[in-house]
Amino acid sequence: MPKRGFRLPLVVLCALLLAACGTRQVQDSLVGATAQQLLTHSIDDLVQRLPADDFAPHAGKRVHISSHFVERAAVRAYADWRLGVELARRFDMQLVDDPGEADIRLEVFYTALGTDQSSKGFVLPIGFVPGLEESTRIDLITLHQFHGVAEMYYFLGPTGVEHRGDVLQARTRSDALGLPIITIPFDSIDRRGEGGD
Repeated sequence: MPKRGFRLPLVVLCALLLAACGTRQVQDSLVGATAQQLLTHSIDDLVQRLPADDFAPHAGKRVHISSHFVERAAVRAYADWRLGVELARRFDMQLVDDPGEADIRLEVFYTALGTDQSSKGFVLPIGFVPGLEESTRIDLITLHQFHGVAEMYYFLGPTGVEHRGDVLQARTRSDALGLPIITIPFDSIDRRGEGGD
C-alpha cells in the first residue's frame, strides 16, 4: 500500500517536468505598438551610450554617416536619423550628406535592430483538445520576455577606418509572469517624461 501512495506524486512530478519549457522566437514584424516601442526605445538607449571619449574630441566638425545592416532599410534609416540627432545635440557635430565635405567619417555597423520573445517555465499543454490550436497551453508559472534589441559598433576617423569603437548594446524589456489565471507584468516600457530638457 505505501508504494501506491508514492506513485501518484511521482507521476505528477514527471508530468510537470515534461511540461517545463523554454522557447525563443525572433520577431520579424513591427506591426504592434509594443514591438515598435521596444525597438525604438532600444535605439534611443543605444545612441545615448555613445562614449564621449570617442566623439567629444570631434565637436564642431562635419561628419558623414554611412551605415550598414543586413536588412530592413526603414529601421536602419530610423536608427541613422536618431544617431545623427544625438551626434548633433550631444557632441555639436554637423551632419553632411557628401563624404567629400566631411572632416570625419563614421562607418556604423548595426548587428541587431529588432525584437525577440522567449518563454521559460512550466505549462500545461492542452493543444490535443479538439477545437484548440496545437500550441494552446495554460501557464502554471512562466516567465514571458519580449525585448527590443539594438546593437552596433563603428569605425571613426578622417577616412572612416582609423578608430574602432566598442560594441554597444541596448535592450528594452517588457516581461511578465504568467500564472494559470492571470499574467503579471513587471517591466514597463512606459517612458513618458524621460530624458527631457
